[in-house]
Amino acid sequence: MKKIVLLSTITASMIFAAGYKIPEQSTASMAKAAAHIANITGADASYYNPAAMSSLEDRSQLEVGATFIHLPQVDYTGTSVLGAQSYSSKKENFLLPYLHYVSPKFGNFTFGFSLTEPAGLSKRWDSAVASSAAEEFSLRVIELNPTISYAINDKLSIGGGIRIIYSDGVVKSNSATFSALTGGAIPSVARDMTGDTIEYGYNLALHYKATEDLKIGLTYRSRVGLDLEGDAKLFYGGAMIYNSSASVSLPLPASLALGIAYDISDKTNIEFVIDKTYWGAYENLDFNYTSTQPIFDAPITKNWENSNAYRIGVTHKYSEDLTLMGGFAIDKSPAPDYTVGYELPDSDAMLFSFGFDYKIDENMNFGFAYLYDKKESRTIVNNPLTAPFSPNGEFTEGGAHLINFSIGYKF
Repeated sequence: MKKIVLLSTITASMIFAAGYKIPEQSTASMAKAAAHIANITGADASYYNPAAMSSLEDRSQLEVGATFIHLPQVDYTGTSVLGAQSYSSKKENFLLPYLHYVSPKFGNFTFGFSLTEPAGLSKRWDSAVASSAAEEFSLRVIELNPTISYAINDKLSIGGGIRIIYSDGVVKSNSATFSALTGGAIPSVARDMTGDTIEYGYNLALHYKATEDLKIGLTYRSRVGLDLEGDAKLFYGGAMIYNSSASVSLPLPASLALGIAYDISDKTNIEFVIDKTYWGAYENLDFNYTSTQPIFDAPITKNWENSNAYRIGVTHKYSEDLTLMGGFAIDKSPAPDYTVGYELPDSDAMLFSFGFDYKIDENMNFGFAYLYDKKESRTIVNNPLTAPFSPNGEFTEGGAHLINFSIGYKF
């Protein structure tokens, strides 16, 4: 039976980027804070700019790696109907494997594929108010992306691919503790949901070598509508009131990225990237059940805005075997203040990263990267009397630490 995760707000992000995107899907990308569109020399071209596969050397290339993610606790200080509140989310750890492959050339064509996790959610609270909204919110998104590149001439190539998206997840919320603290004045509500789905999209790319020193890359990833169908259990006042199917739709948003890379010397390249994510497609979250559920059925307003990220990455060939990389990015949150909740205490971020690639021999290399996502503090003003589960205070700390290891092989 097909099931799908039903999130009362599917935005409890791992928070590596604004919203619930995870743009860092290779060693070079993470080391350069995802400023990785025009200057690509490895198998990850299949994901970041498939058109650039035409400019790689004429042999098979493979990158296999994994990223370890540590999410520190998010601290909250504010007020609710219970008075002054101060609590923290749970710390969390994840391991995300990935794979990139690029084929040898077949005339003017080159083929590739990537297996990545380009989006994800996770936020857990155990305090009375926050757990009423997000006791556990988690989503895993896995993408298989077969790609193709066509070299129009020595300078210009185009490419694209098919996005095959699989996702699964779980959502739990329970206001029993909150209800008890109010003496039962506010009855307890709870939900317990799990599921999965498969959806499809596409990506397009262009790569242009304007001069020997200047490269330009342009990529577009399509919006993928996640039309979620599955099972839900709903509870009111401690009693189960619903145990049947349910559905909801939300976007995995489209994105457009432009990269300009320039060799400032024969050893050093600098790349600037601007990418726009079309979060404006996320207007509300509306659940549908087989029968009317007044407590759970009202659409949840999101009204997210399109957001931009500004990235810079540096690649320096230190020696014949060792390449050093570093990056910095500013990533804007798409969520307006009035729709921010405990599920995603998102805010603007600054990203700092570094890494290296070491050539073991003519066929094999080893990569390492580290990225720190520093979230700004964010103050949210809501009325705790009319929205008892909404924040009315300040979120601090949070962010993320990412560590990547990879092995590259050419054959």
